[in-house]
Amino acid sequence: MVTYSESGVDINLEEKTVSALVLEIKKTLSFRDVITESGHFAALVKLGNKAIAMSTDGVGSKILVAKMMNKYDTVGIDCIAMVVNDILCVGAEPVAMVDYLAVEKADPEIASQIGKGLAKGAEISKIAIIGGETASLPEIVRDFDLAGTGIGIVDIDKIITGEKISDGDILIGIESDGIHSNGLSLARKVFFDKLGLTVDDPLPDDPDTSIGEELLRPTAIYVKTVLDLLNLNVDIHGLAHITGGGILNLKRLKKGIGYEIKNLPEPYPVFKSIAASDVPLEEMYRVFNMNIGFVIIVDEEDAQKTIDAIKKHKNAFKIGHAKEDFEETITIKAFDGSIINL
Repeated sequence: MVTYSESGVDINLEEKTVSALVLEIKKTLSFRDVITESGHFAALVKLGNKAIAMSTDGVGSKILVAKMMNKYDTVGIDCIAMVVNDILCVGAEPVAMVDYLAVEKADPEIASQIGKGLAKGAEISKIAIIGGETASLPEIVRDFDLAGTGIGIVDIDKIITGEKISDGDILIGIESDGIHSNGLSLARKVFFDKLGLTVDDPLPDDPDTSIGEELLRPTAIYVKTVLDLLNLNVDIHGLAHITGGGILNLKRLKKGIGYEIKNLPEPYPVFKSIAASDVPLEEMYRVFNMNIGFVIIVDEEDAQKTIDAIKKHKNAFKIGHAKEDFEETITIKAFDGSIINL
C-alpha cells in the first residue's frame, strides 16, 4: 500500500502545523477590518464598499518533474493558477500578483523559462505581475522554489463565502486538466520509486502520453469561466478550488454542512494508473482532484443555467448536493462503485 505520508507528505501533520502557526498570528486579524480569515481559499480585507482578496501559493514538488524533463516553461502557469483560482473562491476578480523565486544558484536560462510560464499564466488570467523577489539561498534551497501572492477586488455585497450553502444545493464540478499541482509527491513515489519508470516512459493507462508530459501538464486557470458566471443572474452559494486535499476542500466553505457526491466523471488515466499501484481509493480522493478542478454550488433552480454557462469554456457535471444531516461528512461514490466517507 502506498500513501501520501509514505511519500513524505503527512496531511494530518500539515494541518497541525498550520494550526500551530495560525494560533500565534490570529490576533493580528483585529488590526484591520478582516472579512474572511485564512482558513478560506482567500482572505478579505474591507476597504470602503469594496474588499481586497489575497491568496498565496506555490508550485510544490512539480518543480522536480520539470527538472527531470529539463523543461521549466510551464511551472509559472501553475504558480499563477494556484493563486488566481483561490482568489475566485470569494467572488473576487484577480488583478495583480507578485512572485517569489528562491534559487540554489542563479541560472538566467531557467529564469527565462520560468518567466515565460508566469507571463502566459498572467495573460490567461488577465492579471499584472507588478513585482517580486529573487533570492539565492544555496544553503537552504535545492534547485529552486517558486511561489506567488495575488490580490483581487470584489464589491462588499458580492462576496461569496459559502455561508448561503443549504440542504439540497447542487454541486457542479468543472473538469480539471489533469493532476494539476497537488499530490505530485505521491505520484512521483508511485511512478518513479514503486514502478521504476522514468518521465520518458508511457503512462501505464495511456500509452500515447509520457509520464513526464502528463505530470507536467499545467494547472487549469478558471478565471474566464468563473468571472463570466459571476456576471450572470445566478445566485452562487459557494465556490471551491479543488487542490491539495482533493474534494475535502469543500469543508473550507461552511461549518456543519456535508456533501453527497455520487456522479463524478470517469477519472483520467493518470489517476487510474496511480490507484492501480496499491494506493487506497480513499487516499486518492483525499489527495488528488480526480478530474474536478473547481466546484460551483448553487440552488437547484440555477443548476442547468450554471452548467450551460460553464460549458462555453470547460466541461461541467452535476456531481452531487449539500446535505445538512451529513454534518461535515463528504460521501463519495468512487469510480469502482464503492462508497467512501471523508
